[in-house]
Amino acid sequence: MRRVYASAEQLAAWTGAPAPPGAERLLARASEDIDSALLTSLYPVDEQGDPTDPRIAAALADATCAQTEFWLATGDDGTGASGRWDSVSIGPVSLSGRSSAPPAATGVELAPRADRALRRVGLTPGRVIEW
Repeated sequence: MRRVYASAEQLAAWTGAPAPPGAERLLARASEDIDSALLTSLYPVDEQGDPTDPRIAAALADATCAQTEFWLATGDDGTGASGRWDSVSIGPVSLSGRSSAPPAATGVELAPRADRALRRVGLTPGRVIEW
């Protein structure tokens, strides 16, 4: 079952601008990235697989909106096909090339704000859990 963690209305509230055309598709793709980033995370869910802790649900929605906002700002469409270009000029010499951050261990390039939203509630690596 494909789970979407945020709505177009939540995206509009997050960005402070109306949701763009195709927002539902972008949010679905962003939700897939969030799921991939959380493959080994543990949190309580109900029978439908939705988080039962409101803080976790809010963090998933925030991370999904942040991921989508990142794509909108960088001109991506959630497919990863668009690259970011850098260029350097020194006198008459000009160099350019595609640049992107290396993906995390999960293979997903999370937006910085999405990563922080997940870290704040302990969903990403770096948290010690006592047994």
